[in-house]
Amino acid sequence: MAKEILRENQYVEELIAIIRSGLPEKELLDRISDYHDNDIAEAITQIKPEERKRLYPILGVERVADIFSYIEDAEVYFNELPIEKVARVVSEMEPDDAVDLLAELDEKKRQKIVTMLDRDAMDDVKLILSYDEDEIGSCMTTNYIVIHNTLTIRQAMRELVVQAGENDNIQTIYVVDDKDAFYGAIDLKNLIIAREYENLEDLVSRSYPYVLDHEQISDCIEQIKDYAEDSIPVLRDDGHIVGIITAQDIVEVVDDEMGEDYAKLAGLTAEEDLNETTIDSMKKRLPWLIILLFLGMGVSSVVGAFETVVAIIPIVMCFQSLILDMAGNVGTQSLAVTIRVLMDENLSTKQKVTLVIKEMRVGLLNGLFLGIMALLFIGLYVYFFKHYALGTAFMVSGCVGVSLVGAMVVSSLVGTLIPIFFKKIHVDPAVASGPLITTINDLVAIVVYYGLVWIVLIELFPIAG
Repeated sequence: MAKEILRENQYVEELIAIIRSGLPEKELLDRISDYHDNDIAEAITQIKPEERKRLYPILGVERVADIFSYIEDAEVYFNELPIEKVARVVSEMEPDDAVDLLAELDEKKRQKIVTMLDRDAMDDVKLILSYDEDEIGSCMTTNYIVIHNTLTIRQAMRELVVQAGENDNIQTIYVVDDKDAFYGAIDLKNLIIAREYENLEDLVSRSYPYVLDHEQISDCIEQIKDYAEDSIPVLRDDGHIVGIITAQDIVEVVDDEMGEDYAKLAGLTAEEDLNETTIDSMKKRLPWLIILLFLGMGVSSVVGAFETVVAIIPIVMCFQSLILDMAGNVGTQSLAVTIRVLMDENLSTKQKVTLVIKEMRVGLLNGLFLGIMALLFIGLYVYFFKHYALGTAFMVSGCVGVSLVGAMVVSSLVGTLIPIFFKKIHVDPAVASGPLITTINDLVAIVVYYGLVWIVLIELFPIAG
């Protein structure tokens, strides 16, 4: 490339150099103001505490509030400020950002800060905190513009200018009726270009999407994503607006949902945090591990039923882990695809059947390809390195190859059907599918492999180990 694109770390390095340059306060503030708050936040996390403490007063409460919105694990930086200053910073923040940061503090300190907020900020924070963390109201913001549908174009513009001083989410303007119930929305561009003699009603989109404050995030996230609006209003059951979900909120919610699903697939009851205690991490991991312990005992008992096979032909033990691993990999792939597809709430029965058939077809074809490879390479390995007769070597590798095909087809089927079944009975498929599918696949693979070895190499064509 003729010109290298500046990366974030270069901006951060520049900022750190400016902060440590010893410039007069006014010049320092002017230089820093040229950078994005996200870069300043990153620089702040990389400088010394004493440097930060000198910087906070220079930046001012409002700018510190904007910067802290980009900092994760902000508790350490809050502790560098007097609690009165923390309250002022939180009061200047977006309500949803303020709630996120307050959630990182211990309960006693959080409650003390909330009581010190200014009245408007306190009301907004208490409102958002009143919702459960899995409700859409918990991730909304109260930063939005609202006007009445009875205004003229001139009056609407004047009201926009007045409210924009306090609320900067102005891309979409929300409209309420004479009872303050949600009436519709206006795009800012349409209001700006409207002529004074036009009717405000003509600019209002009456069919604008909305969500209810107590809706579960998991239930409405797909709907919110599909509309792809800059923001969507959050309504109470009586139709009154209590907040909005912005595009940034949507990105954060989707990210959180993906993180939770990833944790569930790993058999965790919730995501783990880097700073949480060992005991808390144990509590999240232990429930499924206990269940899987007993399921694993079942698998082990099945393996024990084939101990005669292992005693007669010990070499078959060498390839057990290969078949189990491949079956597990295939099941996980099918599971990932299925859960992603099941996010579409409108999926028909025909589409689900098509998905099952497709996954089985993929498992079969992949199994045939890998089974043939196993037949050739394992046969040669057993012949040259374990010094079995050529026929015997390829009978062993044939059992491995056929078992691979069978295990991979069944794993594809299980990895698809189990999440569909859980979805049908209204159980989150990500919660139980991962660990359960792994155990079922192990059981199936063991039975197929050792059963085939017993039939072929002991009953039909007896060989010595």
